[in-house]
Parts: sequence; C-alpha cells; structure tokens
Amino acid sequence: MNTLRNILAVISDYALFVISAILLFQLSGIDPHADASVGVIILTIVYGMLFSFVSGFLTQLISKSGKLTVNYILAAIIAGFATFSLLKTSGNHYSQFAAIFLFAPTSILAGLVYLRRVKK
Repeated sequence: MNTLRNILAVISDYALFVISAILLFQLSGIDPHADASVGVIILTIVYGMLFSFVSGFLTQLISKSGKLTVNYILAAIIAGFATFSLLKTSGNHYSQFAAIFLFAPTSILAGLVYLRRVKK
C-alpha cells in the first residue's frame, strides 16, 4: 500500500505541476519557447517555483513516507522531462533551464520543509 501511495503521490503532484504550467502559458498567451521579456521570465520562474513547492509539499502529505525519496523522484521527473524538452525543441529554453535548476530543487526543498514541520 505504501508503494502505491508513493507512486500516486508523485504522479498526481507532477500532474499538478504540469497542468499549472500549461494553464500559465495557455491563459496568458505566453509561448514558452519564444524569446521572452525579463518580466515574463520572472513571472514564469516565480509561478513555477510556487507550484513546484506546492507539488513537493503535497507529495509528502499524500505519500506519508517520512523520507525525501518521493521528492527526489518527483524532482528527477521534473528535470528529466525538462531535459527531454530542451533537447527536442528549438527557440528560447529559459523555462526548461528553470525547471531543471530551480523547479526540481524547489520540490525537494518543499519535502524537507514538510518533514521538518511534522517532526516539531
């Protein structure tokens, strides 16, 4: 049961992260692969870090594993798909680099924050 819960936690929270990104780009009309202004890049980074934090936190909440392993897996999936996108798309890659170097680590940080709050 714990393994299934961990898998569901990672999948559901990766889906949350992806759906939030899709909504940002679709509703705002921003092309994630086009050259972007500094304001758009900052908005994308703040938004992405917020949702990667929420995803990482919820991964711990759902899995109840008490270990960062599920967050490492979530981060690897975020970074892995961003790397795949980086290699397969043309244009500006600020969103992929942000996912690899900022969003993935933020999801781990969120798990750490959750675990430290639970231990108190």
